[in-house]
Amino acid sequence: MKISGHIAELQDGLTARECLAQIVEHAICIGCGICEAVAGKDRVEMTSFANGNERPLANDQLSSETMARITQVCPGTNLAGLPASLVGPEANHDLVWGVYEEIFLCHAQDPTVRHQASTGGLLTALTMFLLETKRVDFILHASPNPSNPAGGRAHVSRNRDQLLEGSGSRYGTTATLKDINKIIQGAIGNNERFAFIGTPCDVSALRNLAEIDQGVQQCCELMMTMVCGGFMAPPAMRGKLAEFGIPINEVKSIRYRGFGCPGDTVVELANGHTHSMTYLEFWGDDESSWHLPPRCKICPDGIGDAADIAASDTWPGGAPSMEVAANDLGTNAAIVRTPKAAEIVRAAIAAGYLTRGDDLQPDDMNRLQPHQEHKKRAAHARLTALRDVGQLVPETSGLRLQKLADDNTDKFNREEYQGTLTRVEAGKFFETNE
Repeated sequence: MKISGHIAELQDGLTARECLAQIVEHAICIGCGICEAVAGKDRVEMTSFANGNERPLANDQLSSETMARITQVCPGTNLAGLPASLVGPEANHDLVWGVYEEIFLCHAQDPTVRHQASTGGLLTALTMFLLETKRVDFILHASPNPSNPAGGRAHVSRNRDQLLEGSGSRYGTTATLKDINKIIQGAIGNNERFAFIGTPCDVSALRNLAEIDQGVQQCCELMMTMVCGGFMAPPAMRGKLAEFGIPINEVKSIRYRGFGCPGDTVVELANGHTHSMTYLEFWGDDESSWHLPPRCKICPDGIGDAADIAASDTWPGGAPSMEVAANDLGTNAAIVRTPKAAEIVRAAIAAGYLTRGDDLQPDDMNRLQPHQEHKKRAAHARLTALRDVGQLVPETSGLRLQKLADDNTDKFNREEYQGTLTRVEAGKFFETNE
């Protein structure tokens, strides 16, 4: 794995501490925490900034050698598609949706799991299967964070109840990987294996780490993700809650979705009162109303290109109809990318953990996830615009961005390029600890 060119030029002459700070300042840090895992907490520590983001702070003990490893694994600086060694001989290839063995509708067979988890409970049911058939010893995933109710925290689950406690989407900053080295070392010492659920960025970071740490391949059985539209930045979250008369400092917990498809967003206050909002009341029905961090706006991989399996919502047009949602039991699209994932999913279906529905094609996914198709096609123009004005952007490979740009109309590419420049001029791609 090599990081060179654009990033090396922009970081030339900076100290290691300044290099890490630059990743944050250029708004490409996603807060996954893998930098802390690589460097150690005595050199880099994930810290809650004044703006509510969880970001890394380095001290002068951070060496240039360690910073180079951070740059290799960071999903803000390095993103790649599925490793060639994991691509099956009969795999399908789509310009937008990447490598896949098969795509089909799917949901948890257990009605409790299907109702409580996000959409149809695919990932929750699949991880239950892995645990209860002893294919893995634990699951590393995100769960609600009591100290930061709008965000999440890394959590290890070893049974059904723990998985259900952590089910449901987390739309807030979550340092899922800040202890990944300790987790891998513990798994090796105890002769254990685990499966991982994280955002596509988290999965990319873990794949990057596998390139320099054999322990990942030794211990991690499966990497799973959701098709990700991004999350709400903390300042935007404070503003959104304020619209409903909810002060952020009085919030005890937030359940973003689940207990239905998609289920209400439920905010519990310290005094025991709760506020419920429908998905559309909270998010709106169009991408223009989503208050996303800058990194999510330019994300070249919201579809989980590097995961073994990705779970997607299945709402035509990309947003749920409230009339339909009232009676929607929830169904995922399963994007199965690797032969290993295909074998595990088949076994989970045979064992009664999952129910399989109709097969899908990439065109179906474009209909169900039009935001993802647009963002994938726009990524090259958006990243090029940032690079042209001297911003740090991730080095990418295996994500088909140039081919997608060539497949677009010139008008589309120009508009995405100019739109990004406009956001840069408005200061949208600069982050400070304020």
